[in-house]
Amino acid sequence: MPPKSVYFQKGFGLKDAIQGSLRQDYHSRLVDVVKRAGFRLRTPTVDIRLAEEFGFCYGVDRAVEYAYETVEKFPDRHITLIGEIIHNPHVNNRLRDMKVEIISPEVAEAEAATRFGPEDVVIIPAFGVPAVLFQTLRSTGCVLVDTTCGSVLNVWKNVEKYARDGFTSVIHGKYAHEETRATASRATSRHAPYLIVRSMEQADLVCDYIRKGGDRERFLEEFRDAVSEGFDPDEDLERVGLANQTTMLSSESLEIAGKIRLAIEERHGDSEASRFRSFDTICSATQDRQDAVIKLAQERLDLMLVIGGYNSSNTNHLAAIASRFTKAFHIETARALVDATTIRHKPIGSHDEASAEGWLPDSHAVVAVTAGASTPHNKIGEVIARVLELRGVDPAQVGLTEAPQEG
Repeated sequence: MPPKSVYFQKGFGLKDAIQGSLRQDYHSRLVDVVKRAGFRLRTPTVDIRLAEEFGFCYGVDRAVEYAYETVEKFPDRHITLIGEIIHNPHVNNRLRDMKVEIISPEVAEAEAATRFGPEDVVIIPAFGVPAVLFQTLRSTGCVLVDTTCGSVLNVWKNVEKYARDGFTSVIHGKYAHEETRATASRATSRHAPYLIVRSMEQADLVCDYIRKGGDRERFLEEFRDAVSEGFDPDEDLERVGLANQTTMLSSESLEIAGKIRLAIEERHGDSEASRFRSFDTICSATQDRQDAVIKLAQERLDLMLVIGGYNSSNTNHLAAIASRFTKAFHIETARALVDATTIRHKPIGSHDEASAEGWLPDSHAVVAVTAGASTPHNKIGEVIARVLELRGVDPAQVGLTEAPQEG
């Protein structure tokens, strides 16, 4: 039997050694200036409104720092990252530049047992990994560096408790998302069922089935990729515990919980409320960023730029919230601002990038800016600087010296 992996979850105490690299890679003087000015920047041709909560959250900061510490700690070892450390292409590409190999979770699941040994260093990303993969990695004897976010671990604890107590975990999330796959595995590792619900429409289907049953095969077809093996809606919806992907819209998670609670009470009577459990496990950073966008709705805005990876769930939700009250564009970097007429962005609800014309008003404009929890400050600063340039404002004229850097 190979030795059990050497497991690290709390860092290597090398924060001072990596601070220079982190600052160089992710700091933005421009963002600092706007924050100090009360999150507002005024110029003759354009005003910037920066959300009061934006960009890297604590969990992301920790994961990125821990990855940098790992490179510092093991300069002569081969380091592999399972999937993306966070959903930001700039950060992941920077790790590749530092000679960290990134492999998909699917490749890891297929090859981990034979691919890794005691000489390897393996990083688990902020989203975590499925329980079976985790145990396989532990068995290889590799050096295992776990950056799983604390908020995600909190969800797992609830799902594991549901499983122990005989409840089915209904998870509000995206079934293909790394975090949700890892969360669902905490149920199946304890031989308990799960069901993943992505939308309010799917939640309504679940509630209808709880109330009155229905076409079992049709139900299973609807959720064919989002249920545990052998899931039986006639039995497995009798006792339900709600959980969620931490980056989902909190309002939707709470509404889904309320709908399912009511459906169970209507089916079994108020006295059977013990058949339902729910904990609000939206992480505080996700909630704070959503609240900050909603607060901006009180301002007169011409548009909002939402910065973050196109595959970032929390960034997509910020864009969706912003679109309710202003023209919103989800962009990845300052490169998206082609010129004062053309912008490249991911439309709300779309999977593909598109171009739009006339995004920036010809007259004085008020442009709000926010960013998902995986977006570093330098990418935010580059976008703000690009907006200023497109309106004929040199950042140096407003006491700013940095110019946009692309990467």
